[in-house]
Amino acid sequence: MARLLADGRPLSSLRVLLQTERPVLAPGCYDALGARLIEEAAFSAVYMTGFGTAAGRLGRPDVGLLTMSEMVDNARRIVDAVQLPVIADADTGYGNAINVIRTVQEFERAGVAAIHLEDQVMPKKCGHMEGKQVIPGREMVEKVRAAVDARRSADFLVIARTDAAAVEGLDAAIARGHAYREAGADVLFVEAPRSDQEIAAVAAAFPDIPLLFNYAEGGKTPPIEMDRLRELGYALVIFPISTLLAATAAMRRVLARIRADGTPTMALDELPRFQEFLEFIGLAEIRELERRYGTEEADK
Repeated sequence: MARLLADGRPLSSLRVLLQTERPVLAPGCYDALGARLIEEAAFSAVYMTGFGTAAGRLGRPDVGLLTMSEMVDNARRIVDAVQLPVIADADTGYGNAINVIRTVQEFERAGVAAIHLEDQVMPKKCGHMEGKQVIPGREMVEKVRAAVDARRSADFLVIARTDAAAVEGLDAAIARGHAYREAGADVLFVEAPRSDQEIAAVAAAFPDIPLLFNYAEGGKTPPIEMDRLRELGYALVIFPISTLLAATAAMRRVLARIRADGTPTMALDELPRFQEFLEFIGLAEIRELERRYGTEEADK
């Protein structure tokens, strides 16, 4: 039986989506609950954010503190929670080209549809922070080649990200993008253009390969309308911190209410009802399994 999206459409591979749905919108999540909310909202893909994973798992900034196994473990939980293609942040690949081979194998085994690899020096930093450094372009070319060779399925996409614009300038970043494309990257990701003109220059430089746009609120890239991104031909748009920031704001509000009043009573109208939440996270499915396998009787 074919897997279906939340709105009843058949699940497609990310490669197919990039050919048929421009741009593909992939909100970010840092846990399985967030992924289910993205699916409920009828998006076609999920993005596992490294920034959010670091904040959610460690309460720390995205500065290379998480290991490959921790990121893969989080990706696996997200994949298992939804029927959507999951795009995962794989940082620098956690080492050289040989390490990248294992990174690709582990993420592919976890069931993700795509990973993006960046050309930063490890320990890396969030793409919208200061103080980034990049490895030589030739070294990254070999990492991209290794990633492409390591995958088992052509449906697993390798997204090559360059952070060189902040270090070497936009022209150098575009040159790196061409080299990464020649190495076999399926999608290119030029991180942190600083103006509409730079966003357009990136699009003009790569008319024949899918481009990823990173919509990071408050980051170095200015806000831009979706119609403009569509006009420029961007194929994939990720929103890595929208849900993280929204969750932080909502938790602050309810905690302030509890602190002020001693109870959450005055905040209840803003919250999902308990039974509604149980249904959303799949209690009905568990009850059906209990009936099917007789565990309700066994527990009595």
